[in-house]
Amino acid sequence: TQNLEESGGGSVQPGGSLTVSCKYTSRSHCMGWFRQPPGKAREGVAAIKTGGGSTYYADFVRGRFTISLDDAKNILYLQMTSLKPEDTADYYCATDAIGTCSPGAAFRDWGQGTQVIVSS
Repeated sequence: TQNLEESGGGSVQPGGSLTVSCKYTSRSHCMGWFRQPPGKAREGVAAIKTGGGSTYYADFVRGRFTISLDDAKNILYLQMTSLKPEDTADYYCATDAIGTCSPGAAFRDWGQGTQVIVSS
């Protein structure tokens, strides 16, 4: 179990951009981002294989969001562009996927979340 700390959430207008970050203590083979919109279930957004850097995205963010890793700083990023009101959610980072690396994988360790609000 490791401590994960998200940051960078906030309010942004539709069409805008925002990057959320996740500070981790040790890298695992697969790390990811999830989100939970208000009143809805949590959903996988993106995942990254740390060995090789392959990335995977949910259809509803592909082409708009980018997951990346800075090993030197132990930070996982989610760059979000062309934001829509439906992207409003609490965003969580997760590490140590169980099984195949994908946005829908089960992960062992979770952060506390950071809120993103997309509204005019």
